[in-house]
Amino acid sequence: MPPDAAGYRSYDELVQSLLDTPPPAARVTEIGRVAEVGDGIAIVTGLARALADELLEFASGVQGFVFDLEPDRLGVVLLGPSEQVTQGEDVRRTGRVASVPAGPALLGRVVDAAGRPLDGGAPPEGAALRPVEAEAPPILRRRAVARPLATGLKAVDAAVPVGLGQRELIIGDRQTGKTSIAVDTILNQRETGVLCIYCAIGLRGDAVAKVIGAVRDGGMMDRCVIVAAGDEDAPGLAYIAPYAAMTIAESLAEKGRDVLVVMDDLTHHAHAYRELSLLLRRPPGREAFPGDIFYVHARLLERAGQFTEGRGSITALPVVETQAENLSAYIPTNLISITDGQIYLSPRLVRTNQFPAVDLGVSVSRVGGKAQAPAFRDVAGNLRVTLSQFEELEEFARFGTRLDDATRARLARGAAVRAALRQPERDPMPAAEQLAVLVAAMEGLLDDLDETRIAPAMDAIRAAIRAGDGGLGARIADGGRLTDEARAGILDTAREAMAGMAQDGPDA
Repeated sequence: MPPDAAGYRSYDELVQSLLDTPPPAARVTEIGRVAEVGDGIAIVTGLARALADELLEFASGVQGFVFDLEPDRLGVVLLGPSEQVTQGEDVRRTGRVASVPAGPALLGRVVDAAGRPLDGGAPPEGAALRPVEAEAPPILRRRAVARPLATGLKAVDAAVPVGLGQRELIIGDRQTGKTSIAVDTILNQRETGVLCIYCAIGLRGDAVAKVIGAVRDGGMMDRCVIVAAGDEDAPGLAYIAPYAAMTIAESLAEKGRDVLVVMDDLTHHAHAYRELSLLLRRPPGREAFPGDIFYVHARLLERAGQFTEGRGSITALPVVETQAENLSAYIPTNLISITDGQIYLSPRLVRTNQFPAVDLGVSVSRVGGKAQAPAFRDVAGNLRVTLSQFEELEEFARFGTRLDDATRARLARGAAVRAALRQPERDPMPAAEQLAVLVAAMEGLLDDLDETRIAPAMDAIRAAIRAGDGGLGARIADGGRLTDEARAGILDTAREAMAGMAQDGPDA
C-alpha cells in the first residue's frame, strides 16, 4: 500500500510505532473545592499541598492567592469579583505566586494591580512576570541618599528637600492637596529623566481619571505607569497594588534608572488589609487592625532606596490621610516611624488659602541638606526661622498691641515670605526660578507689596529668569554655591522685573 501522510506503509507499522513511543509523563493536577465565599475572600478545601501566596485559579475564571494556611482549609484572597465564585466550584493550583508584568513595556500604560490593561490597549508585550512580593535589598547593596529629587515646589525643595532613594511621607487631612503635591512632583520630572509610577489605592474612578489627564497633559505619560485599584475593585487588588507598583519600579531600577513611586494612599491599603483579615477571622488588634500591619507597610517601603552595583534608585512618596489633624493615630504613626520624614499639609493653612499647605513647623526631612543643592541651602537656611518668628509675632499682633518699626518690618518680611511660598497646581517651577523668587522674598524686595501684587511680582521675576538666568540653573545642577555676585545678580534682575511691572500699571 502507498505510504500515508505520516509516512507509514501499513497499520501494523503505525501500531508498532505507537508502542515504541515512550508514554507522556504523568501530570498530577490538584483540584480543591470552594467551601465558603465572602466579600473578597473564599475558603477552599482539598488543596493540602498549596503554598503561601500561591496563585489559585477558580473554575469561574477568577484568580486568588493563598492568604491563610490551616490544616484542613485555605483562606484565599480573591483578585476578582466574588460574585462570580460559587460554593462547591473547582479550584486548581497554578504552581506560581501572585505576579505582575514588569519592565519598560509598561511605560505609558494604565494597568490594574495584576497587570491587566485598563486603557483599552493590548496586554504589554515583552513584559516578564515578576512576583509582587520580594525581599528588600540588604544594607551592603545600598548607598547613602545624596542626590536631590526636585519636586518643583518652593515650600518642599527649600525647606523639606527630598533625595533620590528617600521615603518621604505626604500626610494630611482630606482635601488638603496631598495628591496635588504628588502629581506636581511627577510633572516636574519632565527634564530630569526620572521614571514615575503612580499607584492609586481605593480611589474613585473620577479621581484616578483626573490624575491620568494631568499626567498626560503635562507630557509625562510616556515615562509614567499608572497602577489603579479603585474603590469598586476587589479588596485583594487594593492590597497587592502597592507591592505590584514596587515590583515594576524594581524592574526599572535594575536597568540603572531613577524611579519615583507614589502610593496614594496607604490609609485605604491598611483598610483593605484589615477588611481581608477580619473576613478570614484573623485576631484583631489596635483599631481592629491585625497585629502585623506595621510589617505589611515596612516590608513594602524598605524596598525603596539608593542602590549600588549599577542599579538606580527608587524614591517612595507614600500618602496617608489623617482625621481632624490627628498625627498620633495608629497608621500615621506607623508610617512616620518607617519613612525618612514627612510633608505635613495643614487644614489651617488651607483655610487661609495657602497652597501648597505645607506646615514647615511639623514637616521634616531626615535626609535634610545632604540631598539639597548647596545653592538652595544658602538661601533657605533661615526660611524656617523667619516663618516661625513671623507666626509668633502675628499671634501677638492680633491683640492690637502697639508695635515698633522693627517688629512691623519683621511682620512684613514674614508675610512676604509666606506669600512667596504659594504656588498654583500643575505649575512646578525650575530650580533657578524658585531660587530667584526665594532670594527676592528673603532680601525684602516683596515687603512693600500688598498681597494682590505679590503673585504678579513673582511671575515677572520668573519671566526675567527664564529670559536669561546668567548660568544660575547650571550652577545649581553642578552643585555650586550661591556666591555674593550671583545673589547680587538675582536681586538686580528681580528689581528690574518689578520696576517694569510697576511701569506697566496695576492691571498688567
